[in-house]
Amino acid sequence: MKVAVSSTGYNLDSQLDPRFGRCQVILIVDTDTLVAEPLSNTNIAADHGAGVGAAQMVASNGVKVVLTGSVGPNAYNALEAAGIKIYTGVTGTVREAVDRFNRGELSPTTGPNVGGHHGMGGGRGGGQGRGRRWG
Repeated sequence: MKVAVSSTGYNLDSQLDPRFGRCQVILIVDTDTLVAEPLSNTNIAADHGAGVGAAQMVASNGVKVVLTGSVGPNAYNALEAAGIKIYTGVTGTVREAVDRFNRGELSPTTGPNVGGHHGMGGGRGGGQGRGRRWG
């Protein structure tokens, strides 16, 4: 079976990237042979739709399962619509994640585990003051 793992690098010994839509690399791993095909995530810098773009990329590669740390609502919906099972909260190396999946130690998620645009650094800087006293 083909699984997609969000990764920080291009091989099985790379750390799993906790972000699905904005991961650096998606490794497509055959769970029987552990042969991995790296796909550079071209959606990483997208202003919008990174998760959906990544979901479309894995769906077009015949993936049945995604192993990742977190997935937002749009990516979750796109993966679910493609019939792909999603496992979140996964950590360690890609190899460790696939091994845990093969041993049945992971449970599929029932919904997104982060809000939209998670990890984009979009804070608004709501502090008041810039060193001034307000009182």
